[in-house]
Amino acid sequence: MQTLRYLGYFIRHDRGAQIGFAIIGVMLALVLLAPYLASYDPLEANPNDILQPPSAAHWFGTDSSGLDIYSRVLYAPRVDMVIAVAGVLLGVVIGCPLGVFVGYYPTRFLSTLIMRAMDFMQSLPVFIMAMSIVAALGQDVTNVIYVLTLFKIPVFTRLMRSEALSLREIEYIEAARCVGNSNLRIVFRHLLPNSLAPALVQLSVSIGASILLTAGLSFIGAGVRVPTPEWGLMIASGAQNMITGQWWIAFFPGVAMSLAVLGFALVGDSLREVLDPARRR
Repeated sequence: MQTLRYLGYFIRHDRGAQIGFAIIGVMLALVLLAPYLASYDPLEANPNDILQPPSAAHWFGTDSSGLDIYSRVLYAPRVDMVIAVAGVLLGVVIGCPLGVFVGYYPTRFLSTLIMRAMDFMQSLPVFIMAMSIVAALGQDVTNVIYVLTLFKIPVFTRLMRSEALSLREIEYIEAARCVGNSNLRIVFRHLLPNSLAPALVQLSVSIGASILLTAGLSFIGAGVRVPTPEWGLMIASGAQNMITGQWWIAFFPGVAMSLAVLGFALVGDSLREVLDPARRR
């Protein structure tokens, strides 16, 4: 409760936190409200409105298929945000308990095996492996989520392991051990909840990075399928038109994606300030 009060105080007095939470709030609102705010159906092409510049009829212009850019930008968070948040949350759910386990039992064979597996996964080139896996499994939103989860598990496992290693011999853990708590209860009742602060900070940053990875996969044709309203796909479809002067096709999706990543980065910085007592102002 004290942390929540300080978070509210910090947001009221820090401009970066206000901007970050405002951006994320808008993006989350678009997930729910896009159908009510969009001017056109994001999947309905109009051959009579091909490559129209921004105007009163089409605020962000249209693309080479006659699709309304404004409507597609508003619908894109339904794909990008859902993929990024779902993929990272699954990585948290799997990686955090694994990290606490290997941190509490650092010398066990199973812990060593888990960490070597994490080392192997982190040694792989993320983008190339993600592209290969999605290409093998098929261009589907669910497969992109699985790929994001696969590469986020090692991040949270290592983070939680280092935190658990520093807390496993601390006084309240020793006290819990002395009063007869089982190791399982100590790990999940005492150690895991008190190790989550760094994971919460990393959660926000990882969502922003996952949005970029999702857009990158779609940009090269290995992510979600055309004509799904997705920022990476929209940038890819507009990149070839930049040379001929149709800048708006890629510009507005690029700005929206950049704002989303910026918002999560600012929120991550805010959470780092709030959750680390040594950094509090």
